[in-house]
Amino acid sequence: MSSGTACAPDSSSLSAPGEPSSTLLQRVILPRRADPVAVRALYVDEQPATAQRVEPRGRGAAARSREVDIAITLAHPNARRVRALSRTSVQVPAQTEVSFAAYFNAFPASYWRRWTALRTVHLRLDVEGAGRIDVYRSKADATQIHVHGELIEGCGALDIELDLTPFEDGGWYWFDLSTEDAELIVHSGGWHAPLPAPGRAAVTIGMPTFNRPTDCVATLRAIGEDELLRSIVTAVVIPDQGVNKVREQDGFPAAQAALGDRLRIIDQPNIGGSGGYARVMYEALENTDCEQILYMDDDIVLEPDSVLRAVAFSRFARHPMLVGGQMLQTQCRSRLHAWGEIVDRQRMRWNKAPGTEYDHDFAQHSLRQTTWLHRRTDVDYNAWWMCLIPRRVAEHIGLPLPLFIKWDDVEYGLRARAAGYPTATVPGVAIWHMSFADKDDATDWQAYFHLRNRLVGAALHSTGARPTAMLADSLKHALKHALAMEYSTLALQEMAIRDFLAGPQVLFDKLPTALGEVRARCAEFPDGQVVDSHELPLPTRGQLDVQRMLTPPTNPVTIGATLLARLAHQLRPVDARSRHRPQLSLARQDARWFVLSGLDGVTVSTADGRGVTYRKRDPRAFRSMLARSVALHRELAREFPRLRARYRDALPELTGHLGWKRIFDA
Repeated sequence: MSSGTACAPDSSSLSAPGEPSSTLLQRVILPRRADPVAVRALYVDEQPATAQRVEPRGRGAAARSREVDIAITLAHPNARRVRALSRTSVQVPAQTEVSFAAYFNAFPASYWRRWTALRTVHLRLDVEGAGRIDVYRSKADATQIHVHGELIEGCGALDIELDLTPFEDGGWYWFDLSTEDAELIVHSGGWHAPLPAPGRAAVTIGMPTFNRPTDCVATLRAIGEDELLRSIVTAVVIPDQGVNKVREQDGFPAAQAALGDRLRIIDQPNIGGSGGYARVMYEALENTDCEQILYMDDDIVLEPDSVLRAVAFSRFARHPMLVGGQMLQTQCRSRLHAWGEIVDRQRMRWNKAPGTEYDHDFAQHSLRQTTWLHRRTDVDYNAWWMCLIPRRVAEHIGLPLPLFIKWDDVEYGLRARAAGYPTATVPGVAIWHMSFADKDDATDWQAYFHLRNRLVGAALHSTGARPTAMLADSLKHALKHALAMEYSTLALQEMAIRDFLAGPQVLFDKLPTALGEVRARCAEFPDGQVVDSHELPLPTRGQLDVQRMLTPPTNPVTIGATLLARLAHQLRPVDARSRHRPQLSLARQDARWFVLSGLDGVTVSTADGRGVTYRKRDPRAFRSMLARSVALHRELAREFPRLRARYRDALPELTGHLGWKRIFDA
């Protein structure tokens, strides 16, 4: 350990103290005092006992055989918990062992190895007291390898050089601290590059907002209160599209004072997320000298270090690329929504990357326990809850498409990839955001944007001239919606197909009006209206009937027989009593097609639990809407090659400054 006279140096510099030739990549950070207990698992691993290494969930004996037990035995099973002295300093009591093999403090070496020019990294810690440090790395299969061990005595600085070469397929670096009879304090620490970062750290942060002023101000305060983050921000652009204005929110004056003239709030009509993000990029390119443009949602909780890490990663990238952050769940702060996502360009659907899992809880399964977290995951795009786009990329490929919401981030990632700019979703770069499990966006008014924009994405990026797989998938889901009495969803999908068939110019034309039209059409159907359950009479059937119906068909024979029986039911007369009194009251998770399709009237709770929709079977609507859906899908199959060419020819205008400027000026 090299000695030093100061045990608590200033950690707010981008370069290591006394060594301007190095660059800080990732600070060691601790949870806030107000954070829930489960959040600690994202910063430190304090598990006191042997645990199991966990593989992704699968089926059959082959999947089970991949599960491997490993022993993680800590030195002190009854160890005391460490104490965060600040966001960047920690006290390790005597007789304690703690691992920093945690989401925000382990170093994702394989991502830096794959995408950046770095081949070594330095772990630097400023420490005081007595104890031991042990540095480990993992392989892609989660095998742990001890790479450095050192006793700590007194006050000074540790500087450990680590090789990034053996991380082609996966792996992390992390360090453990242990004490015997005395405590150990880490005043500051971080992972550093041994050379200055190319280019400039100059980021414009953009957050379009719609009636989320409280969340927006909280994020502004988080940016303004972090000195290191504030030093690299050239502008914060907020297109305010709501009626509850950010400027009128309590706490805004203090947030504004911290950012000064770098804060730019632009009042504009609600032209959706894509309209807000397009405005951010337009302002960043036209009115700032930024090198990076960072998109974030308005309803997030920000970990400020995530911005610093994304910018550092972007600067060291061998070639310009998008740097994505991951989404932790606001409702359960230790849960990660997705590790990374890909796009099936035959069906035009996004999904989790192969070998990963949705909804991983770090409080239940730590980094060291979970095998699949150690393999590097490559992605096709990153959602815009947090995504950094280099200025050079934005200047080359243009602004987002005018899609209002849905698919704008996916399309931009695919467009960037086609132009030679990949995306990396980097672990340890993240925000907290509301879980999508609390949204009905596949069946409510957003269903219009899902399908229309999915078709636009297929026209621009699908692998074949005719989207046979996508149209078959779309028809299958149309039948499911019809059987589930989701007539409003079918009506919105009909609107979506007709608007796509009308051609690319409709995208700009519909931008200011689509939301109102969609909501009005949705409200014409009982299943598109949310009501309080106490406003409705009690169902005629009991909960035992629900349980009897919940067993799903599980093989092709029973699935086919159930489908034929349910189709026959759709042609029978409706029980008139079900128009005024539901037969059953179903929880959302029980509202499966094989249950709903055998009923005439049923209430189904919404995803957020705030109400129910009353679904009423309508044989005439079932027949006519399905017939129109089949006819429209036939027309899509026939016209798609021509439309594909039209949308591709129109792409420069749809993503150019002039087209968007007309919208902004209007």
